[in-house]
Amino acid sequence: MKTFEFGQAEGQIMQMAYVVEDLEASIEWWSKEARTGPWFVIDHFLAPDQNYRGKPSTADVRIAMSFAGHMNIELIQPLDSKPSVYKELIDTRGYGFHHVGIAFVDMAAAIAEYESRGYTLAYDAAVPTGGSVAYMDDGRNEPGFVELLPVTDGMESTFTRMWRQCNGWDGIDPIRPFA
Repeated sequence: MKTFEFGQAEGQIMQMAYVVEDLEASIEWWSKEARTGPWFVIDHFLAPDQNYRGKPSTADVRIAMSFAGHMNIELIQPLDSKPSVYKELIDTRGYGFHHVGIAFVDMAAAIAEYESRGYTLAYDAAVPTGGSVAYMDDGRNEPGFVELLPVTDGMESTFTRMWRQCNGWDGIDPIRPFA
């Protein structure tokens, strides 16, 4: 099992994600009320090679990430009404909690293991840190999807860089570029 500098280990929940209507308002709440920040923002994440429910997708979202202790917090704002895992849960129950993220070195084995337990692949897409994420659906999505995150050198270095900047954050510059 791989352990990351930011305090999590492969196979454990390392991320909690929320779909939000207004990214800036959500960042402001998390920064002031939960004292979480800074936030690393991708203004348009139109993932290449994304598939939703087995069909190509072109859904576009804004993403912000930060760390609360060792937990990565992700805020996702859909930018269009195209079919997606984000729109699906918003349409079903509104904005709020969306998924937990669990990192795996062997993504194919992780997907197969979840499928053996009755999950289906709802969404997959290439990500900027390397590899592709996979959102798994158990048919209930209570409390949400399970996102399988690929452990790559890019993922580890990016998440570690963000985690270091979040440790002891002084409240200055709450919004920063992801790259």
